[in-house]
Amino acid sequence: MRCWPLLLVLLMAAPVLHAQDTTDYAPPPTPKENTAKRPFKDRIWYGGGIGLNFGTVTSIQLEPMVGYKVDRKGKFSVGPGITWWYLNDGRYRPRYEFNAYGYRLFARYRAIPQAYLHTEFLHMNAQRYFGNEGVRRIWVPHLLAGAGFAQSLGGRSAIYLQVLWELLQDPNSVYYGQGPIISGGVGLGF
Repeated sequence: MRCWPLLLVLLMAAPVLHAQDTTDYAPPPTPKENTAKRPFKDRIWYGGGIGLNFGTVTSIQLEPMVGYKVDRKGKFSVGPGITWWYLNDGRYRPRYEFNAYGYRLFARYRAIPQAYLHTEFLHMNAQRYFGNEGVRRIWVPHLLAGAGFAQSLGGRSAIYLQVLWELLQDPNSVYYGQGPIISGGVGLGF
């Protein structure tokens, strides 16, 4: 009778002791990371903005851009863009008219799928008034940096909000002496 408790303890301990044996254990295979390169067309994305305002103050802004996803996961993008701005303000006599165009080179890093860090060099050719010399066109450099947030609406559309700061503060810049540049809208994928 005294053997039964000892036998019972040994029977209960056997599975635990057997679990320590690693000779029959093979870890599950780890999934291999996809090393195949993404096709070029899958690395390209289109974006930018359109701004329209009509009335006493007419404002038109066109800013298309093309991005290229540099890394395989698509977190880091670079690309070019072009910019055209037109403003006609009828609140002044004579009417104030402004026309500018230029190009941009940008880099964007998606920290998480919804949030990104953004920096760009924007070079604008703008009209400026120079006293006795009158109006002439000059190239104005801008260095913009900041962050943005995009929330998917389903499919290939999203709403976004972006906050950028002009770091160079060129006196001829339209952003000179201003605070953050806040933009937002709806993005539609093509």
